Amino acid sequence: MADTSGSSTTKRIMGFAMPEKMQLHLAMLALQFGYAGFHVVSRAALNMGISKIVFPVYRNILALLLLLPFAYFLEKKDRPQLNWNFTIQFFLLAVIGITANQGFYLLGLDNTSPTFASAIQNSVPAITFLMAVLLRIETVRLNRKDGISKVCGTLLCVAGASVITLYKGPTIYSPNPPLQKSSPMLLALGDANGKNWTLGCIYLIGHCLSWAGWLVLQAPVLKKYPARLSVTSWQCFFGVIQFLIIAAFCERDPQAWLVHSGAELFSVFYAGVVASGVAFAVQIWCIDRGGPVFVAVYQPVQTLVVALMASFALGEEFYLGGYITCLILCYTVRLYFVLWGKNEESKFAKAAAAAIQSPVDNCNNRPTSHIKSSLAQPLLASSTENA
Repeated sequence: MADTSGSSTTKRIMGFAMPEKMQLHLAMLALQFGYAGFHVVSRAALNMGISKIVFPVYRNILALLLLLPFAYFLEKKDRPQLNWNFTIQFFLLAVIGITANQGFYLLGLDNTSPTFASAIQNSVPAITFLMAVLLRIETVRLNRKDGISKVCGTLLCVAGASVITLYKGPTIYSPNPPLQKSSPMLLALGDANGKNWTLGCIYLIGHCLSWAGWLVLQAPVLKKYPARLSVTSWQCFFGVIQFLIIAAFCERDPQAWLVHSGAELFSVFYAGVVASGVAFAVQIWCIDRGGPVFVAVYQPVQTLVVALMASFALGEEFYLGGYITCLILCYTVRLYFVLWGKNEESKFAKAAAAAIQSPVDNCNNRPTSHIKSSLAQPLLASSTENA
């Protein structure tokens, strides 16, 4: 499994030496801010009338154009040879992580609100953890404190998602009347009047299942095909193809493919460059270095940022119980539990490796005649590698 400790790996960024563990945490924090803005921008695009099929097509085309040159030149020497097995895996990852993920998200967001869409995404860590355990990507040992810690952190994830969705508490911020009067279009971004809220919740659950599956299934693919930017580029390419096939049946109005305003153009560029191109590259690097569960546990940061944006920019009221209490009591403790559990698991793994290495070193110090006689026996390491 992935190691999140990263303490032995230090890189220099802008002249400063930074451990890889710190790089992973900073990258995930920046990623959540980028995704938080995407919630608001996407709702703005839908309210302006952009097609829910055209929008992801343009989004993934921009992401592909952004990532392709970097993938080609930076990974030219390290990229494994493409075969049909990898091609099928990239296509299926695109079905789950691009087409289903983005399609369900837009359908759900259109029927709910940005804050609710972000809040329900807090179920992604729990789903990711369960999938990773079932596929044996993550290991849980309930007889050890690290296993109990990860389970407790995941349960707190579900509790946090429930609190932030169901419990409001007292209002600690309410927008001024001038904002409400001067920005009716902005206020409409958080409004879902006339929509089917229940159907929107179902779509968002499908979005969370797709996202969690995408996070988990990428990990084994990256072990066999370590060219991260190339993997992301292939997924964007197949995502465009899949959405175009859907558009051929569901979006036949030529006017739907036109960009009618600068606001629509901005929303498409933000979605393609920030939420797809940059975010996919950062996220897939974090999955490779930290594992899918590490990536998923940062999701609640996004919920808090969306709530702040919705309150100050869109005019939604800000409630104490729904956000602050959830962040401090649920998110912080949950994040600590999961990351501490993974660090403890890493210590157990290193101790086990040292215990295995010690008798091997003792064997290497045996007389030469004994070594020659043992060479006739099959080596465990060789048989394991061939398996």
